[in-house]
Order: sequence, then C-alpha cells, then structure tokens
Amino acid sequence: MLYDKNCLAGKRILITGGGTGIGKGLAHHMASHGAEVVIWGRRTQVLEEAAKEINAECGEKVFFQAVDIRNAESVEAAMADIWEKHGALTGVVNNAAANFIAPTKDLSPRGYEAISSTVMDGAFFTTQAAGRRWIEQGLKGSVVSTLVTWIWTGSPYVVPSSMAKAAVHAMTMSLAVEWARYGIRLNAVAPGPFPTDYAWEMLNPTEDSSVGATQADQVPMGRFGEMSELGNLVLLLLSDGADYITGETICIDGGHHLAAPSTFAGLNSMTDAQWAQAKTAAKAASDKAKAQRSV
Repeated sequence: MLYDKNCLAGKRILITGGGTGIGKGLAHHMASHGAEVVIWGRRTQVLEEAAKEINAECGEKVFFQAVDIRNAESVEAAMADIWEKHGALTGVVNNAAANFIAPTKDLSPRGYEAISSTVMDGAFFTTQAAGRRWIEQGLKGSVVSTLVTWIWTGSPYVVPSSMAKAAVHAMTMSLAVEWARYGIRLNAVAPGPFPTDYAWEMLNPTEDSSVGATQADQVPMGRFGEMSELGNLVLLLLSDGADYITGETICIDGGHHLAAPSTFAGLNSMTDAQWAQAKTAAKAASDKAKAQRSV
C-alpha cells in the first residue's frame, strides 16, 4: 500500500533511538511522508549523520537531540526544548532499546540495568513528559512503542528485554484507558525479523543460524520484513486515520510467532564453549560499532 507523500504534513513526531536501525528507518519513512521528525539518542555524531542522510533526500525535516532517556531530568529538559524551538509534538515513537543474548545466570546487574532502564524507564519518562504537556494544553497525541512478540510468550536468554518490553506493553494498555478522555492514544507494534546492522549481530553472534529467532526460513511468508512495511503500520497509528485505535499491540511478523518458536529457546542446545564463542563475537561486534562511530 502506498500512502500519499504528504499524509503526515503538519505532524511533529519524536522517535527515540532514531539514529540507527529501525528508529532511523522509521524517521526516514515519517519524514518522507511529510512529518517533521525529532530523533533522540545518546551519540551526537550518529544522530547528526542520520539526520543529514535523511534530510538530503527529504528536505530539512529531521532534527536531533542527544538525550539519555534513562534520566528523567534529561528527558524533561529535551522535551521542553522541543516545545520551545519547534512547537508541540503530535506523536511519540518509543523505539530506543538495548539487547543482547546471554545465559541469565551470567548476566551482571549492570547488564540487566542497561537493557531494562533504556526500554522501560526511557519509554515511561518520554511518554509522561509528552503526555503531561498534551493534557495541560488540551492537545491530542499519539504514542507508538516498538515491542516484540516475546511480550506474549517470554523468551529465554533475553530475559531483561522480555521483562522491560512487557512493562511497556502494560503501560500502553493502562494509559490508553487513563488518557483516552484527553484524546491521547497509545498503541504498540511487535515486529518479527527485521534485520538491522549491529542489533542483528548482537542477537545472532554464532555461526549456527538455527538456534535463534532470526531466521527467514521459519517465517511462513518465507522472508524478512521490509522497513517500509513496518513504517506504514507505524504511520497509520500516528495518523488521524486511526483515531479510534488505542491500547493495542499489533504484531507484524509474517505469521512467525504463530508458526515457529520465535524466541531464543533453540539456544538451550549451546554448550558453555559455544556461549564463550558467542560472547567473543558479540564483543567484537560492539567494538566494531564503537570504532566506526569514532571515525
């Protein structure tokens, strides 16, 4: 389905984690359909490059702020800056996430907090900061959060992510009821396999492609999802055309979670030696990403 290229004209949308991966793809999709987009992330250089790349194609539609969404004060200050410099937001996409596979018994408190605080705390602080302003000013708004199908099934080896995403799912349903009378809608999407750089390496750092949740041959449609397909769904939920949809999490995975174990249960077969190898590969991917960002 093709949407009119100006269907989001007049919309101002914030996307957290907007400098890379799915967030960057969504930023491009919204900007290419007429929206003004603000992207948040922690790395200024990454955000600047993403905004420059999208703006070269879409015009001056994308702006950026370096924000640690795990910190409520930072979120509040950045949100106030948006309202002052650009005007009120019409939509928020809670997309920022952190994740890696690991046996839960080996997970450090720091590793657990890095994942859970980014996903859960960040989504709450961002949603609350925007929602409070909408309510105070009598404005309508739409929030869309990027979740996973593990919110319904759980998944081994990504327990902090499963827990945090489930919390955002609960927030979506809860605030949909609490804020409906203000004209504020909250929904979420649960994508299946949509490959992105770095995140894909972190979730599939082994040579054995049969033990994770990242295989196209386990999707009934026989392929990975395309960014335009996810973008169209998020676009719909942010638009006025979905004004009666709230409190829903919509799966977009080609039937993956219905037909296959779309979790990391297959990793139960890995030995300690294989886990050590996977950890080394994940660290190499992380170091590579850091090196690229410093260039």
